[in-house]
Amino acid sequence: MLPRDELLKGIENREVAVRVLDQAEQAIKTWEVVCTDFLSPPELAEARQILGRLAEVHLLAWGGYPQAERQRVAIARPEIPLDESQVALAALDINGNFLFDPATHRDFLGALLGTGIVREKVGDILVLGERGAQAVVVPDLVEFLEMGLTQVRSVPVKTRRLDFAELKVREPKKKEITTVEASLRLDAIASAGFGMSRSKMVDLINAGDVRVNWKEITQPSHPLKSGDLVAIRGKGRLEVGEIAVTKKDRYRVQMTRFM
Repeated sequence: MLPRDELLKGIENREVAVRVLDQAEQAIKTWEVVCTDFLSPPELAEARQILGRLAEVHLLAWGGYPQAERQRVAIARPEIPLDESQVALAALDINGNFLFDPATHRDFLGALLGTGIVREKVGDILVLGERGAQAVVVPDLVEFLEMGLTQVRSVPVKTRRLDFAELKVREPKKKEITTVEASLRLDAIASAGFGMSRSKMVDLINAGDVRVNWKEITQPSHPLKSGDLVAIRGKGRLEVGEIAVTKKDRYRVQMTRFM
């Protein structure tokens, strides 16, 4: 039996983490590769944290393309090699004419969930503008969605399976930023990185809208370090790069903002 109480200490997404541990135990007992449902970035970070402490398993996360936010995790004993082909995924094209009734990510997700499936079975959704969207789902749902997903907003759509090579993945926009600050406080570094006032950043942190390495942080004074990832709902992500101390004992921080 796995030491569940110890592994689950400090875990925010406890229900998801318990399912992941169940699947890890299944992988250990059966000597098979076991796949989780799609995990959000915070859930994935906690799954890595938990499974990384277990010598009995290793894991591979994959969402269909390198920048995928939502990913499934393949879990297996260390003796069993893992590759992306063992993470069961399927890609769908949701095609329609959205010229006169544009649809958002929320609209496509709502239409998918409106067929009766649950969020955990859906990965990333790539909105393509006038011609519709593409979505990554668990393979078992392909036939169901090809028949059941026929409309998004007021627009009739045709849903079909497609090859992953056909995914229209856009490279994220990046901006390199350098700032010099008196401290490595979250509010100071993040306000510079996201181009907003420090008081506005403090409000976002206090409201629980800011995550560091996918963990919610509500203390503006939280110290950052090289390699940390700061995410704000609706505003993208910020990766902290090299940190150097200036002659005046201030911190020169290089950052990459993903928009």
